Amino acid sequence: MVSTLTTGAGLFIYDGSPFYPDGNRLLDMVEKYKITHFGTSAKWISAIEKAGVIPNHNRQFENLTTIFSTGSPLMPENYDFVYKNWKSDVCLSSISGGTDICSCFALGNPALPVYKGELQCLGLGLDVAILNDDGERVFGEAGELSCMNAFPAMPVKFWNDSNDEKYKSAYFDKFDNIWCHGDLAKITENQGLTIYGRSDATLNPGGVRIGTAEIYRQVEKLPEVVESIAVGQDWDGDVRVILFVVLHNKMQLNEELTNKIKTTIRSNTTPRHIPAKVIQVTAIPKTLSGKIVEIAVRNVIHNRPVNNTDALANPEALEQYQNLPELQN
Repeated sequence: MVSTLTTGAGLFIYDGSPFYPDGNRLLDMVEKYKITHFGTSAKWISAIEKAGVIPNHNRQFENLTTIFSTGSPLMPENYDFVYKNWKSDVCLSSISGGTDICSCFALGNPALPVYKGELQCLGLGLDVAILNDDGERVFGEAGELSCMNAFPAMPVKFWNDSNDEKYKSAYFDKFDNIWCHGDLAKITENQGLTIYGRSDATLNPGGVRIGTAEIYRQVEKLPEVVESIAVGQDWDGDVRVILFVVLHNKMQLNEELTNKIKTTIRSNTTPRHIPAKVIQVTAIPKTLSGKIVEIAVRNVIHNRPVNNTDALANPEALEQYQNLPELQN
């Protein structure tokens, strides 16, 4: 935000529920205050679509040139929704980096075409690479999102970490002297980036790596599902996929809806993606910035301690995931 002000631009910041009093709240503000660059999340874009909100209904967005989306991967369906129901000539920039680096490893570029499901380009000043488990650069296949060189926005240490143990374990444990960011991603043929989710939350049923985003994409387009979180449970010498869902309007998960969820996943992905269990919860634990915390849920269902609960906006939500009888068989 500080760097934005140095360009001479003004900031418009909203604090509060984006659905008060309804899903048109932020859209009305973008139109009224002639916002040129609007930043939001993939979750919000999916939510207004589910709520039946049509952004360009009685709105023109003449000043809007760019929509930034972050927080989680922007799905191909989100691109279709924006260009059909919001504005056809806007630059939809799905960006990804980290609060920790105050920057982006991949971001948008108004001079490049937009391909749905892809982040347009890699960040300047960053030798971004996708590495396989042997630390080799790969293209067109999923691997670890990494940065091969030191970069201007790289943090140099953690607070109260005198020996740099936490800092080094967070970013440099995977590869020697190479920043490993912890995302499972792929560089595309368009030189853009596709992100599949956190690599430390990657599911490995039968030894096959599956990004959780692939599951969320299918599940959360169902009208009954508000949001979901998928984790791997160690089971019988392997890993099985467990899917937790929050449903709309006090709906109850039944066999029919469970089968609908599994069928949707099977039809659009692979049999490996199908959850062994689908379990209803009322809340999904998230960070203060709104990101779901798959690792915390995975630790809870395995009766392992959860570190750094201070970073969670709703740590009490983890109680729902403890000692679930459904996970005992």
